[in-house]
Amino acid sequence: MTKRRILRLTGTDVSEFLQGLITNDIKGVETGLVYAAMLTPQGKFLADFFICRSGDAMLIDVAESHGDMLMQRLNMYKLRADVTIEATDLHLHRGLGDPPEGAMADPRHPALGWRRYADAPQTDDSTDWTALRVEHQIPEAGIELTPDTFILEVGFERIAGVDFRKGCYVGQEVTARMKHKTELRKGLAQVSIAGPAEPGAEITANGKPAGVLHSRAGDRALAYLRYDRATGPMQAGAAEVHRIA
Repeated sequence: MTKRRILRLTGTDVSEFLQGLITNDIKGVETGLVYAAMLTPQGKFLADFFICRSGDAMLIDVAESHGDMLMQRLNMYKLRADVTIEATDLHLHRGLGDPPEGAMADPRHPALGWRRYADAPQTDDSTDWTALRVEHQIPEAGIELTPDTFILEVGFERIAGVDFRKGCYVGQEVTARMKHKTELRKGLAQVSIAGPAEPGAEITANGKPAGVLHSRAGDRALAYLRYDRATGPMQAGAAEVHRIA
């Protein structure tokens, strides 16, 4: 399981502050976890995270690899807002089946179970989260989500990570234009794969670049594809690749 960092935001302006920065509606924390991202002004991915209410504070659950950068960005945008941002010693617990007390459903897909935050590390998680992500086309930071990513190309609307009615946020103009005025020609897809190929391998179709292979679980994988070239057999290293969905 990817190591996570849990941040705590406190202050009278926290909700308004986050609402102007994230892709989703912060009001959702009143009923559970909110999944969202922060984008560049050009609409490209910076970090994805989960937000929940914890008493008078908000917790942000972000990949450890993106934690420092996210804290820096939040502090950069804070200006004079009454917001304090600090790292915590909390740990993420995840699981499937009946949720324990204090757990909240993962908003991206019902198959991803629950998340909760505790003082001690989790020691009993044997779930193959990569296989679940591949099965349900769930992107992950540092793998399918990179600084070149436009979030609609990796299915953020499908996994409840963006709200088109909430109003302005950083990168909103580009995202809204892609939603309403552009037919996506590239994006995340599930593929079948037969043969050896490592994540990061280039995918070709008839000798032409068609995409990149990402997370793999057995004979299935996630890939970023050019849809116009992903209509038949493709190759990734010595493996044969076919688009499934």
